[in-house]
Amino acid sequence: MADPSSYRPRPGEIPDSPGVYRFRDEHRRVIYVGKAKSLRQRLANYFQDLANLHPRTRTMVTTAASVEWTVVSTEVEALQLEYSWIKEYDPRFNVKYRDDKSYPYLAVTMNEEFPRVQVMRGHKKKGVRYFGPYGHAWAIRDTVDLLLRVFPVRTCSAGVFKNAARTGRPCLLGYIGKCSAPCVGRITPDDHWDLADEFCDFMAGRTGTYLRRLERQMADAAEEMEYERAARLRDDIGALRKAMEKSAVVLADATDADLIAVAEDELEAAVQIFHVRGGRVRGQRGWVTDKVEEITTGALVEHALQQLYGEESGDAVPKEVLVPALPDPVEPVQQWLTERRGSGVSLRIPQRGDKKALMETVQRNAQQALVLHKTKRASDLTTRSRALEEIAEALDLDSAPLRVECYDISHLQGDDVVASMVVFEDGLARKSEYRRFQIKGFEGQDDVRSMHEVITRRFRRYLAEKEKTGEWADGEGLTDGEQRTEDEQRTDGGAGTDGGAGAAGPDDGEALTHGPALKDEDGRPKRFAYPPQLVVVDGGQPQVAAAQRALDELGIDDVAVCGLAKRLEEVWLPREDDPVVLPRTSEGLYLLQRVRDEAHRFAITYQRAKRAKRFRVGPLDEVPGLGETRKQALIKHFGSVKRLRSATIDQICEVPGIGRKTAETVAAALAGATPAGPAVNTATGEIMEDEDGAPETTADAPGEPVSAGTPDERRGQER
Repeated sequence: MADPSSYRPRPGEIPDSPGVYRFRDEHRRVIYVGKAKSLRQRLANYFQDLANLHPRTRTMVTTAASVEWTVVSTEVEALQLEYSWIKEYDPRFNVKYRDDKSYPYLAVTMNEEFPRVQVMRGHKKKGVRYFGPYGHAWAIRDTVDLLLRVFPVRTCSAGVFKNAARTGRPCLLGYIGKCSAPCVGRITPDDHWDLADEFCDFMAGRTGTYLRRLERQMADAAEEMEYERAARLRDDIGALRKAMEKSAVVLADATDADLIAVAEDELEAAVQIFHVRGGRVRGQRGWVTDKVEEITTGALVEHALQQLYGEESGDAVPKEVLVPALPDPVEPVQQWLTERRGSGVSLRIPQRGDKKALMETVQRNAQQALVLHKTKRASDLTTRSRALEEIAEALDLDSAPLRVECYDISHLQGDDVVASMVVFEDGLARKSEYRRFQIKGFEGQDDVRSMHEVITRRFRRYLAEKEKTGEWADGEGLTDGEQRTEDEQRTDGGAGTDGGAGAAGPDDGEALTHGPALKDEDGRPKRFAYPPQLVVVDGGQPQVAAAQRALDELGIDDVAVCGLAKRLEEVWLPREDDPVVLPRTSEGLYLLQRVRDEAHRFAITYQRAKRAKRFRVGPLDEVPGLGETRKQALIKHFGSVKRLRSATIDQICEVPGIGRKTAETVAAALAGATPAGPAVNTATGEIMEDEDGAPETTADAPGEPVSAGTPDERRGQER
């Protein structure tokens, strides 16, 4: 725990101007980001008597080890920079919305020749019209199912559409009248586009026109005694009215607005948002957040606005935003919203009428969400705390292990040996810090040696990161030989098959995120910069001894090690002859099992992916410069690798996209490749033949080669 006075800036160093500040911990990780109209006045509030600070603010300033700031010109720039840094660094003490999932939208792809109605999540695309967001995808599908009677717009994927066009037969929806079947030419592209445009108009709230038109057509059909057609139109009107009932009019004059309500107590706050488009409630979403410091309702509203509109622009930001309290000051936030939309945005508190009544409804939803969340979280927090305390007591640790890392080795009879590292913080999985390793120090099956290699590589990287930050005194750290090894490894090349978080040597674990190299000084999460309090290995006494030996060799003595053996769920400790047996009802044992099982799942998933990739390798994969598209073109043209192998260079040149030089390279590569064995029908045992009567080879058929044994037997061979 740091003393804030140890890193307090000297008087006069902090500028009296707008800006954004960052608190960092001892590992240079950004733990809090804030903005201020006056940096000098705002930061002075943190460096006062600790007894006067809010408990969570006191925890933050004692966890921090330094503070820095960036000066900007205006408060709007400070708002934008604060949002960017919170997204970039994910500070642990900032207000974070736990339910930050991607909500589904009803999307109509008006940028395609034949627009498609579908459920979409994530970033919005140009040329696509969006309606929502909705709380659940099934709500979208129910609405679309009702509207397809009247607006039979395409809903199928590109693959289904192309297949129907190729065969000349529409899908089931085309046969039952819920799709106009543009795939087989029942409707022209222009007419189908107009149909999709009418669908969008109806979803946008212009419903009266279509209902009156259908009612008029129904009356004309009845007058002309076309009763079957009149009955169909009657059912269509009923479907439209049922869809309209799902989103009743709540505001007059086709208002577009978002209503935000906040329910809070001393520790947490629930935020609820109703999206009103065309006077109708089109979607609802909600978040729950910890109140990290003493924060006003207006500040919570400001964070909610950043979360809602930080990635949005244009019509996605409504003309009117109704809130329970205004941010202080309100002008920068309102100007920022106006810039996001491109036109004026009204940010205000509703005072009377329908809007105030609807705000009360949103407020009730927020209050119920907070009560429900606290009901669920109370037992969850208690359980996780008890589990960590039980682990600390059973393993004789000084404090509860807030960060736990678990390692597992996976292979298939000694092939494709890999390892996984999963991270749990405060008893919850932190998947962004999962890592995976390829065992490269030796060939064959040796779980103990593999565990020693993985632990050594992980903590050698930790020591290197720690030394670069200057946390060690002179003369400490890696030896010269170890440092040279690390430098050599960092210049050797990329990190495995999936890239990772930047350049990495062959001794690095593979990260799960993609992007540019992460620098030490920027505070972003690095691969191995933060040590755990507890290392758990999947295995018994030998694996635990190997992990402890790796730590001892690196001079690390402040990380505890234990192992969890699968057979009797015994907990093994280093240099102990007898295991620690936790009660079967122990929450601590349950948490260790969850950590171990997650490491096993992650390892075996990676191992299977590597094995599948190796099995899919064929002769064409060895041809330099031949990509997936041209490989598929060759197979499609000749039908099999066997026929391609017997083709002449001139025949290969007939394939679109294949030049003579490439054809010569393909022919040379296939001539030097050993033909595979014949393909066997595993159900009958017969050798499959091609159209010429010659046996097909396994290389001709896509997919994995046949492995001996039943699926259950093969799973039993995996570790």
